[in-house]
Amino acid sequence: MKKLWLGFMSLAILAACSNGEEDTASVDVEGMDWDEIVETASGSEVGIYMWGGDEGVNAYIDQYVAPELEERYDITLTRYPMDASEFMSRLLTEREADQMNGTADILWINGENFRNGKENDLLYGEFASKLPAMTDYVDQAPYIDIDMGTEIDGMQVPWGNVQYAFQYNPELVDTPPTTLSELFTWVEDNPGLFTYPNVTDFTGNAFVRHVLYDVADDPADLETYNEEWLEENGEEVWERLRSLRENLWRNGDTYPETLAQQDQLFANGEVAMTMGFNEHRAESLIEEGTFPASTETVGLESGSISSTHYLSMPFNSPEPAAALVAVNFMLTPDAQIAKLDPDMWGEGHILDLNALTDQELEAIETLSGPQYVAPDTALLELDARYVDWIQEGWQREVVQGD
Repeated sequence: MKKLWLGFMSLAILAACSNGEEDTASVDVEGMDWDEIVETASGSEVGIYMWGGDEGVNAYIDQYVAPELEERYDITLTRYPMDASEFMSRLLTEREADQMNGTADILWINGENFRNGKENDLLYGEFASKLPAMTDYVDQAPYIDIDMGTEIDGMQVPWGNVQYAFQYNPELVDTPPTTLSELFTWVEDNPGLFTYPNVTDFTGNAFVRHVLYDVADDPADLETYNEEWLEENGEEVWERLRSLRENLWRNGDTYPETLAQQDQLFANGEVAMTMGFNEHRAESLIEEGTFPASTETVGLESGSISSTHYLSMPFNSPEPAAALVAVNFMLTPDAQIAKLDPDMWGEGHILDLNALTDQELEAIETLSGPQYVAPDTALLELDARYVDWIQEGWQREVVQGD
């Protein structure tokens, strides 16, 4: 709580400074080579806007990334914990006010927020090509070009790649469901022991996106935004969720507002399962004492959405050189392998295995742990407009629907 308070106080102070009569222009890195960028970054302070609801993620930033940046590059990194919707709204206000000296340099965002940032000119622009790690180490997978239906154009870089999985209490779940149909049957047979977050939460929305996939005859039907498919099949999606409602925790009259609230219900034993992107998330939550030590993980053999999350930069970064150096470091094998450690984050990497040393490959194999979700079950993350469709209709059709 003290760290959170200090973070917001620091943000308030920075905001007050940046709202003065003069805006100091940031360094122009456009014509610099990488050595010049690193030299310019030395001695700088950078801020990262990011969700702060996971202690393992916070520990990774505070106890690994920040000290390494300080030691290697003389860069001081400050983490500002807040929801992406909050800092994107802040950036929109700064853009409308033409405030060119912002309060943060790095953004942790997903596809929906990236689309909004790109459409509203809230992002720094193309920077990926400046980062040596992008060509030296990052897997050249489709997710470097497209994020939930939006062309990336070098305006963000992948930071982690994960699949959706369920964590369950084996004392309450004898045989964990491995398909969505089995899950719905389990909920019917065990009323009150399951729920999912409100769809304004990314994890809760993704649960419903799995229902879209389950309704579809062919996953390819949804690979691009398909309004005609929604018109023809949307009612079946809502009907499946309505049929689930009466057997949910508190009869579906209320839903956790966030994944953190969902996790707390699970930790308290009020529900038998929780869920989330990152098939290894339970390990760090067990380690820190949040989840019961008996917690186990299961993936959906019927298909599990794979999600990539990204690092970007705001249009008004006051320290773009230092931001580039920090982001580049977070893509290197050292930082990506440290991120795999379940004592901290325990989260999937974005590295090209062919670019790594034998020692690095061995470290990845050691830290990756059990394989809860088979890679061949991975489903493409859907276009962000499906997220909007779910948010626009769920309350009316499911929560209030008959």
